[in-house]
Amino acid sequence: MAERFENGFSGLVAVVTGGGTGMGRELVRQLTAQGCDVATCDVIAENLDETIRICREDGNQGEILRHIADVSSEADMYSFRDAVAAWRPHVHILFNNAGIGGGGAFVTGPREEWEKTFNVCFYGVYHGCRAFLDLLLAAPFGQVVNTSSVNGLWASLGPNVSHTAYSAAKFAVRGFTEALITDFKLNAPTLRAAVVMPGHIGTSIAINSGKLTGTSPAELSAERLGQARARMEKNGIDLSSVSDDELRALMQMGQEQFRDNAPMTAEEAATVILNGVKNGEWRILVGEDAKILDEQIRANPWDAYTQEFHEALQAKGAFGALTR
Repeated sequence: MAERFENGFSGLVAVVTGGGTGMGRELVRQLTAQGCDVATCDVIAENLDETIRICREDGNQGEILRHIADVSSEADMYSFRDAVAAWRPHVHILFNNAGIGGGGAFVTGPREEWEKTFNVCFYGVYHGCRAFLDLLLAAPFGQVVNTSSVNGLWASLGPNVSHTAYSAAKFAVRGFTEALITDFKLNAPTLRAAVVMPGHIGTSIAINSGKLTGTSPAELSAERLGQARARMEKNGIDLSSVSDDELRALMQMGQEQFRDNAPMTAEEAATVILNGVKNGEWRILVGEDAKILDEQIRANPWDAYTQEFHEALQAKGAFGALTR
């Protein structure tokens, strides 16, 4: 498998979903820098335009096809596929990277937010694979790279945070991708599949998710803001002297700190992913926190959702900034 990409990606054709920010942007940037032609989509046009501007200013040799698409929409993804098919005769590698957060509580949260999160994070991967399968099979060799998460290993952000929709979707992505390994071997021997499981990466996923689900701090209804306040106070945070406007500002700051204070940058994460593909890895853990969690889960799965397990992760230096 490694010989397929061991010389890099020059002269190949890739598809990257969610190319407007974060790891998606960095995958587009690093692939085109190597001379790979990249078709990329995003749902936020200005973010996608910024990615293209950066690549052009860097002088990257690979060409870029831009397309606006919501990956949770099957029609949008087939429209994206049609645009790519008119641009290039085949695709060598598909990065199903797009994702959002949200839908934390199944019991008390809005159903619409839960299903939006699951549909983007799982069905975005599924629709991508369905839509681009024929173009992948048309190439001499092809690769599907699906982004799961450490939440495909551990359905939690700690014992005091509900995290159901995203975790369910990322477990589904992991299982689907691992099942494709055998399916491709039997029914599409020119194809391979790999699953990516990043830990805390410095991206704008929290900010962008709020824009797409209507949960940006500035847009939260009084009811939703009250729920957020109650959840934080339940976790021991004294907000008695904090006004609603101040609380919104604190929540916005938290989203920005998620992006700015992560232990690994999106650029570093994209490099790990591309090196994993070049090395023929089917299971790509991204970040030391991902490696720590994988090790701890394997060693003690029975206690994975206890306070003690969470504290053990933090003691090893993992996820301390996430589980507030």
